[in-house]
Amino acid sequence: MRMLAVNNINVYYGKIHAIKDVSFEVKSGEIVALIGANGAGKSTILKTISGLLRSKTGSISFNNELITHTEAHKLIAKGMAHVPEGRRIFLQMTVMENLDMGAYIRKDNYKKDIESVFQRFPRLQERKNQIAGTLSGGEQQMLAMGRALMGKPSLLMLDEPSMGLAPILVDQIFGIIKELHESGTTILLVEQNAEKALAIADRAYVLESGKVAVSGTGKELAASDKIKKAYLGG
Repeated sequence: MRMLAVNNINVYYGKIHAIKDVSFEVKSGEIVALIGANGAGKSTILKTISGLLRSKTGSISFNNELITHTEAHKLIAKGMAHVPEGRRIFLQMTVMENLDMGAYIRKDNYKKDIESVFQRFPRLQERKNQIAGTLSGGEQQMLAMGRALMGKPSLLMLDEPSMGLAPILVDQIFGIIKELHESGTTILLVEQNAEKALAIADRAYVLESGKVAVSGTGKELAASDKIKKAYLGG
C-alpha cells in the first residue's frame, strides 16, 4: 500500500528553482532513501512534504489524503514525523523535557513510550535530567530521533542523521534505523552517506540539481557503476 505520494512538485526560494518536477512514492513498510550531492534539493523535499515549504505545482498525499497545503503541526497528528538536519532539539531543556515535547499532541499516558525510547537509546536514560545542549552530537541525534518517536509516527522522515558523527556512531544510528524499520515504521531517509543509505534502503532516488536523475532498488543503485563513481567513491 502506498503511504506517501509526491507528484510533480516545484519549489522555489525566491527566484531560485530548487525542486523541478519531482515525483516519487513511499510504500508502507519501506525504507526509501533520497541521495545526492550537497545542494541537490534533498532537505527541501522533506521540508515541502512536512508543510514547512510550499510547492507551486503538483500534489502530496499521505495515506490517500491530500496534504499539499496542510500545516506542519497538523501533519504530526496524522502520523508523520520529521527529524530535521541539524537535530533542532530544545537546547535549554532537559532530555526528559524534550521527550515530553515530542508527545505534546497526545492525550493518552505515554510513559510506556518513554521507556521504549530509553530501551532503544540507553544513553538518553543515563542523561534524562541533563540539559540537551550539553549532550554530544551523537546523543543529540538520538534525542532528536527519540523525540520524534514520541509522536508514534507511521512515517519517520530523517534528514542527514549521520552528519558530523564519528564512524562508530554512524554505524549505531544506522543500526537503530534498521531496528525501527523492522518494528514497523516506514522511513524516508535523506542522507549524504550514499553507501550506508543504499545498504538499508528498499528503494532510492538520486537527486541532481533539484531533479530525480535515477531511481531503483537500493541494491541496483549500489551496484551501478555510474552511482559508484558519483557517490560511492568507486
